[in-house]
Amino acid sequence: MEEAGLIAGYAARLDPKILGLDLQAFVEISLTSQSRETMDRFENAVADFPEILECHLMAGQADYLLRVAAADLKGFDAIHRDCLARLPGVSAIRTSFAIRRIRDWQGYRLRGLRAPA
Repeated sequence: MEEAGLIAGYAARLDPKILGLDLQAFVEISLTSQSRETMDRFENAVADFPEILECHLMAGQADYLLRVAAADLKGFDAIHRDCLARLPGVSAIRTSFAIRRIRDWQGYRLRGLRAPA
């Protein structure tokens, strides 16, 4: 699989509870504009904040979907003030909190996939 280029890297999955990150939040971000400049500035700024665990460009109402983790609501408030509120070009922020995790991502399913030639 390495020779075929299927493996992009290796990582360990850490238990967020053991790390004290009991709060998982999904944050929808809408930008003031969908211009390339606005999107590039936003995407470059996201890379500066390790509190943002994932960032996805979306189709639909929100422009981006972020995932962040915090110890609790006080910790999320700090992330909101010190990180999310500082992102450039943001017109709206909507947050949903996960009540509990039902299924973790286990990787991509390989059955039926063919390695690139």
